[in-house]
Amino acid sequence: MIKKVLIANRGEIAMRVMRSCRDMGILTVAVFSEADRSSLHVRYSNEAYYIGPSPSSESYLNMDRIFEAAKKSGADAIHPGYGFLSENAEFSDRCKKEDIIFIGPSSEVISVMGDKISAREKMMKSGVPVVPGTNQNLGDDESVLKIVMEIGLPVMLKASAGGGGKGMRLVKTEDEILSGLRAARSEAMSAFGDDTVYVEKFIQNPHHVEFQILADSKGNVVHLCERECSVQRRHQKVVEETPSPLMTPEVREEMGKHAIAAASSVGYEGAGTIEFLMDNDRNYYFLEMNTRLQVEHPITELVTGVDLVKEQINIADDKAISFTQDDVVQHGHAIECRIYAEDADNNFMPSPGKILHLTEPMGFGVRLDGYVYEGYEIPIYYDPLISKLIAWGLTRDDAIHRMKRALSEYKITGIKSSIPFLDKIMDSDEFLNGNYDTGFIEKNSAQLFDKEDCDIQCQDIAMVVAYVDYLSKMKQLQPTCSQKNGDSAWKKFGRKQAVNRL
Repeated sequence: MIKKVLIANRGEIAMRVMRSCRDMGILTVAVFSEADRSSLHVRYSNEAYYIGPSPSSESYLNMDRIFEAAKKSGADAIHPGYGFLSENAEFSDRCKKEDIIFIGPSSEVISVMGDKISAREKMMKSGVPVVPGTNQNLGDDESVLKIVMEIGLPVMLKASAGGGGKGMRLVKTEDEILSGLRAARSEAMSAFGDDTVYVEKFIQNPHHVEFQILADSKGNVVHLCERECSVQRRHQKVVEETPSPLMTPEVREEMGKHAIAAASSVGYEGAGTIEFLMDNDRNYYFLEMNTRLQVEHPITELVTGVDLVKEQINIADDKAISFTQDDVVQHGHAIECRIYAEDADNNFMPSPGKILHLTEPMGFGVRLDGYVYEGYEIPIYYDPLISKLIAWGLTRDDAIHRMKRALSEYKITGIKSSIPFLDKIMDSDEFLNGNYDTGFIEKNSAQLFDKEDCDIQCQDIAMVVAYVDYLSKMKQLQPTCSQKNGDSAWKKFGRKQAVNRL
């Protein structure tokens, strides 16, 4: 029986896993880098161990240091969270060799499903619809040109070992094929140490729809319905919701069966996600499988009432899933907004720094998975995700209104955040109608990145600064001084000129 879990991760996901462990009466062990000495997950855990310098390659990706901490603490299981080592087959295999339970699938399954080419082959054998494309590494330039033209433009060149949008290139014209191939291979090698690239037919205006699955060692496999993840930037998700506005009960049942077949075909155990691309006619195709917990898992928890982390831990402890497929019922609607420390109006540049003031949203139907606090300094070394804001409502409209209320309550100063950008998404007609696809942000850029509105805000700020300058100069005046000696930017130039001058 699992009694103590080491969480091989940081930030909000470490906090999320620890909370479920506490609910289950399980002790928790945190690991931390130099940059994370004051992080909340370190304070919240029962024990915490330093594992190295700030760069993740020297800490959170250092298996030796993580296993040292596991042995010192006496942890009998490791939860990898997501990112870092969560889909690393070597890490899963080493847990087995060290006689520590890995809360996730076997190394063999991670290897098969982590390689996009082998995953495609498995799905095709299982009868799961797959996007037309190749099932082998692309060869020389001449053969690549021939393959692409046979499939037909546009196509996606994709890293076989890829994820997170890295090693991907959209090719629309024949002139872009070879340059796109070189760029995809270079990025894939840099990100994953593997430059294997394959090609898929590009689905026009696709929807990114994924199914949450759970599978145990007893042969039970269930799905917990779908999540719509089509609001993306650079192939990374920004907003997710469930149920999908595009879904029908008939298509959900059919896709759910294919998701279960996909997991069953590789003997999967644990929590995972089967991802599909769907067109406007609801034709769908297998995209990939994530052999881990997903960032957006809370929305599934809110509409199904299932604690996915608890189920993960029980499955790893060789217990059966606590419910059947017939027990899965969606209740209401949930939306998640990813809150990043970044400047959306400046090409989503990360915005590390110290949080000076923090007011977090509360109230019925609002959940916040986070890890920051006032005075906390967001480090430059890791993903800029600082929290996930989730809103639930009986209907989609209820959930959207609640999300807007929660976003308006969420105040962070000292750094830039994506909150204003997310608020604009909630106001977009296309999002409100539920009629959006993965091109949503690009197509609505004029509304989402309103430079004129930004300029007006900047002018208002400058106006206040100019007025404060004016008051300051007036206060400094002595009774014997003439009024003109106290002239300020406000007095000299008026609002417009003061704004320009400042």
